[in-house]
Amino acid sequence: MEWYDFAVYGYFAAVLGRQFFPSDNPAVSLIAAFGAFAAGFLVRPLGGLVFGRIADLVGRKHALTLSVLAMALPTVLIGLLPTHQTIGIAAPIALVVLRIIQGLAVGGEYPSSLVFLVEHAPEDRRAFYAIWGQFGAVLGILLGSGVGSLLAMFLDDAQIASWGWRLPFLLGALVAATGYLIRSSIHAEKPPSDVKRPVYDSFGQHRMSVLRVVLLNVGFGAAFYTAFVYAVSYIKEIDRLPEGVALDLNTGSMALLLLIMPLAAWLSDRVGRKPLLVTGSALLAFGAVPFFHLIHSSDRSPSSSGSSASSSPSASSVAR
Repeated sequence: MEWYDFAVYGYFAAVLGRQFFPSDNPAVSLIAAFGAFAAGFLVRPLGGLVFGRIADLVGRKHALTLSVLAMALPTVLIGLLPTHQTIGIAAPIALVVLRIIQGLAVGGEYPSSLVFLVEHAPEDRRAFYAIWGQFGAVLGILLGSGVGSLLAMFLDDAQIASWGWRLPFLLGALVAATGYLIRSSIHAEKPPSDVKRPVYDSFGQHRMSVLRVVLLNVGFGAAFYTAFVYAVSYIKEIDRLPEGVALDLNTGSMALLLLIMPLAAWLSDRVGRKPLLVTGSALLAFGAVPFFHLIHSSDRSPSSSGSSASSSPSASSVAR
């Protein structure tokens, strides 16, 4: 539920750029909008530290409930926020502040939920239990993509730019309410702990393990948001395909990802973590460049390349 709120910003970054970071150059507006998106990422480690400590002190349930509330309020406020045309420079400043609060919430949400799942998992099924935290995150992002597709289906570009972009953020209130009701019914004891300085111990005694985990996640995190969030704006702004097409492609791709994730987790419990990590990293490293080139490939056959009916750049087969 929380990841719907976090990701829906990315799907409407192009519109938000024009509304909150107006510029004569559309690319500048888009870059500024994604800069605000990045602000949420910069504070996520801090959110993990803060909410992780809350979870250790008062229990996982309270940390998870607080995180979903900390996500809900900024999301609704973004939907109600006046634009740059109305209140000037205060608009983008307020947007960045709200994104920072969202980043803190997600930073506390994701690790707390995964730890909660692993703590309750049998020894030989930890990956299969933990994957449902990531499954929920991807499902929330997919929900945001699906809502964007519906808007593009029923509203034209002018309506989306005028007021339609606000609807997904306002719907975030319903999403958050559902998440709150689910989490308020969780029964979980506060885990015993005699560690007095968890942050110091983590970055002191276990600094190499922390560094390995960070490096393992950098590549996959960057690849995920490039492929499933930024690509929507890229396909629309660079390849000039309709926003509905870009969102439809993204929604279908994420639905396929949801089917693969439980299988990968099951394999991880059977054959080990390392083979899956190595395989995924190799596919990412060697597949990134050719798949990026496929985004710009043409549907034209060699025989038709010289004809006047050959396809234009806007008809590129981004659908691949």
